[in-house]
Amino acid sequence: MSAVLGTLTGVALVLSGVGLGAVGATLAGTGALAELKRQAGTAPVSGPSASGPRGTPSAPARAPVVARLGVEVADGRRPGARVVAVHMPGPGSSAGLVPGDVLLAFDGRRVDSAADLARAVARARPGDEVTLTVRHRGGDRRRLTAVPGIVT
Repeated sequence: MSAVLGTLTGVALVLSGVGLGAVGATLAGTGALAELKRQAGTAPVSGPSASGPRGTPSAPARAPVVARLGVEVADGRRPGARVVAVHMPGPGSSAGLVPGDVLLAFDGRRVDSAADLARAVARARPGDEVTLTVRHRGGDRRRLTAVPGIVT
């Protein structure tokens, strides 16, 4: 029963946008970090809402920029968020995450579930380094550095 619940939770998180962080996004390298930091917080939105009354141009609407780690996770039997897939290229793969890893902390905040990880990543600023505490399949714990990106 818990395996079914964990799978359903993972599917719900993927459908809600968690785990899709690297799809379509490629960071051009560390030179792009300054630009990401400058843009963090807002991004232009295009479409019909970008024009004023009677089609007159107006300032584009802005939507918040949300950080993505580029991993798909699910709840396991123990605390943490179990990595079930890593998008390549992406922040998670660049940091060294592999399927089977269990994320225990995100930038110093304890992660007990996939939902905890989703909230922690959502609070992160794209382009800022974060520290991940990870338990690998063999049981050893490591600290990895990741730079959450944005979906373009």
